[in-house]
Amino acid sequence: MAHVDEKAPYAHQTTSHGSEDENTADYVGMSAGRYVATRIPTLRPPFAPIPNPFKVLALLNFRQWMFFLVAFLGWTWDAFDFFTVSLTVSELAEQFDRSNTDITWGITLVLMLRSVGAIIFGIWADRWGRKIPFCANLVLFIVLELATGFCDTYQQFLGVRALYGIAMGGLYGNCAATALEDCPGPARGIVSGMLQQGYAFGYLLATAFARGLVGTTSHGWRPLYWFGAGPPVLIILFRLCLPENDAFIERQRVRQAGTSVDKTFIAEGKVALKRHWLLLIYLVLLMAGFNFMSHGSQDLYPTMLENQFNFSADKVTVTQVLANVGAMTGGTIVGYASQSLGRRFSIIVMSIVGGALLYPYGFIGNTKVIAPAFFEQFCVQGAWGVIPVHLMELSPGSFRTFVVGTSYQLGNLVSSASSTIEARIGERFPLPPKVSEGKTTKRYQYGKVIAIFMGCVYAYVILLTLIGPENRGAKLDVKHDTDLAEAAGADRYNAVVKDGATGHESASGSDEEKARVGTKEYS
Repeated sequence: MAHVDEKAPYAHQTTSHGSEDENTADYVGMSAGRYVATRIPTLRPPFAPIPNPFKVLALLNFRQWMFFLVAFLGWTWDAFDFFTVSLTVSELAEQFDRSNTDITWGITLVLMLRSVGAIIFGIWADRWGRKIPFCANLVLFIVLELATGFCDTYQQFLGVRALYGIAMGGLYGNCAATALEDCPGPARGIVSGMLQQGYAFGYLLATAFARGLVGTTSHGWRPLYWFGAGPPVLIILFRLCLPENDAFIERQRVRQAGTSVDKTFIAEGKVALKRHWLLLIYLVLLMAGFNFMSHGSQDLYPTMLENQFNFSADKVTVTQVLANVGAMTGGTIVGYASQSLGRRFSIIVMSIVGGALLYPYGFIGNTKVIAPAFFEQFCVQGAWGVIPVHLMELSPGSFRTFVVGTSYQLGNLVSSASSTIEARIGERFPLPPKVSEGKTTKRYQYGKVIAIFMGCVYAYVILLTLIGPENRGAKLDVKHDTDLAEAAGADRYNAVVKDGATGHESASGSDEEKARVGTKEYS
């Protein structure tokens, strides 16, 4: 293993042009000025050869596919439950006799408190395993989604959604670790893109079921929430049938070789903080931009179609469904392409194209808006498709669930008021009210607000991505984890790793072997 400068914040990493055979970045020990000078040159796409996507996906064995599937389903239902509020804003406002802006505080509270869940469940998963925290998250989903459906007052609604935010916050990092830790290196890009599209798929399902369940019975909006409590039962049973990830089992073997697993875990935390504190700050700032991107373009969009452009419920549903088809397509394609083009380059290109589409996305007032909605969400989720693997490759090995989940959810915290901000600013751009059946509904130019807001967000994401690091192709196994080697002690670490006590490569095959399928070199 190459020598690692322990003082460097990103000491364990490779760059987008680095070799997978070395886990030391070529910018270790750089001055700040030199690092800045390398950001644009390292942005150049490496055009690394990769197999076609079908050969790449064939690299996954049955168990790895099951890990991906259960993570995808968990993330899908996380998104489904989140978007139930976005899709019933008008109904909730009428039920509780509040404005749309007041109801969006239910969204804001969820986003604000998700970071609490990410910290709690992230540490739990990194210390004791992925399976039980994953199931515990989903149990809370069931209880709190049912409770939302029985709320009778605005205060009850806000209280339940606040608790729901804690429950939802713990799942993202766990899903990323479950799906990607054991995934063969050449397949990580496309699997990352497919995993992230559980978010779009959940939104699509929520849109479809909202059309079928909201306002079609005497219970109004409530059946959507009651239904949302059902599928997590099946996902829990699915996860209980699967073992722990090989990567986590490897790490536990190293920890157990010492006198105290807890002391080793705490030592890993100290090493990770000492080496990667700057990286952790950067990831939170980056994820703030990404969460502003997704929530700013999506949360208020159904309200815009209904309120500003007078779309019927059917037209809103069709537009949202096709937009999410675009999102799933973009995330999968761009995630796969990032394996060759680089993570940072892929994100920046999607942000530029997405910015160019903002005018038609927010200003076309008829059904022709479906086309820009499709391609706008292609770009938003295309950029997002890179994120699970990008965060996994940058995160310290011992705390991947915690770092990925917490950076994502702290970014959510920063962006938590996005829908409320857009709704509040929209009130400054009123339109003639709509009168229907003797009832007057206030109307606003939400499209203009979304376009301005998202333009600023795209510029921010481009800047943060440009100046940030990249670790495309980093190895995620214990053999290449210098943090764990320092925390556990060289003798104990080498005894476990070199004696073959870790069984990850025997179970799933080495990345180097798998990378030769369809191409001689992956990186």
